Amino acid sequence: MKLQRKNRLRAIAAGALAVSGALVLTACGSDDNSSGGGGSDSKAASNIKCDGKGQLLASGSSAQKNAMDLWIKTYGAACKDTKLNYKATGSGAGIQEFLQGKTAFAGSDSALKPEEVKSSESVCKGGKAIDLPMVGGPIAVGFNVPGVDKLTLNAEVLGKIFNSEIKKWDDPAIKALNKDAKLPSLKIQAFHRSDESGTTDNFTKYLKAAAPKAWPHEPGKAWEGKGGQSADGSSGVSSQVKQVSGSISYFELSYATANSIKTVDLNTGASAPVQATVENASKAISEAKIKGTGSDLALDLAYDTKADGAYPITLVTYEIACDKGNKASTLPATKSFLTYVASEDGQASLKELGYAPLPTEIANKVRESVKSLS
Repeated sequence: MKLQRKNRLRAIAAGALAVSGALVLTACGSDDNSSGGGGSDSKAASNIKCDGKGQLLASGSSAQKNAMDLWIKTYGAACKDTKLNYKATGSGAGIQEFLQGKTAFAGSDSALKPEEVKSSESVCKGGKAIDLPMVGGPIAVGFNVPGVDKLTLNAEVLGKIFNSEIKKWDDPAIKALNKDAKLPSLKIQAFHRSDESGTTDNFTKYLKAAAPKAWPHEPGKAWEGKGGQSADGSSGVSSQVKQVSGSISYFELSYATANSIKTVDLNTGASAPVQATVENASKAISEAKIKGTGSDLALDLAYDTKADGAYPITLVTYEIACDKGNKASTLPATKSFLTYVASEDGQASLKELGYAPLPTEIANKVRESVKSLS
């Protein structure tokens, strides 16, 4: 049954990527990646309340691209007067475009910094930018090691691998965690993101929280580790792992699922190593605390959790929007789309793509914040 479920999820995720590819081609030709011309009899589409007309532009997190593509497809089928275009430019670039007034909202895998909130006041007339969590899920550590199908690592070893201190797959520290594996004397090819990325921010927050001595760098969107190789976006680093023998990198589970990439189990100090699954990520995300105030719902994630079955390398992607002062031309469509995304139907669609729906308590607060946008 587990094998059948895994194969089914891979097929669904691959289908979502196929949809994604089609949407990207559309965007190249018309700067529009909605499916506005299509129809759908799905329950989700029938429950969507459409509002606003014209083109809605957004950009940012590549971690949520597969989710965004599916949401746009469903929303576009119901709301044909609104054309949505989401460009997966990376969290850093997405926030900058939003702060420059180029987009209606942005996607970011990290909450806004105080200086970014301050800067947003020039765009959000009479208001400021807020963080609306929408997409949750595990950051998988994918690997490509010949002859190794199952691999367990911990934060200390991962920190040393990505800081170029552990350089071969048969290193004693890796052997100690994988006594039954036939580890080759093969050079480790560690890949990190070349662009500023919220995925990098969350991954390095995990390393810093769980293994501060092995990872001496400060967490952030820009990579600070020594050595290694880089690639652009989650699609770029996952493609490298798929192709390069001896490689390892970090990316959202949906990319691992779609590309049939093996993922690391984490030794967190719990009773057993923890797999990168939606369910295990949900356990960790459910421990998150809301640190934002008012309609801002920035979360404090439990990166160093040792709870049984809780996978700690998680991210939550936020949609960044103005609480007040949204442009009159885009506000109705923005609220309509984000209302669907935060709805039970919108969240329920995430699981089949390898994302974790928001915990009910957080999702309810997101819906309230979206409703209050003005």
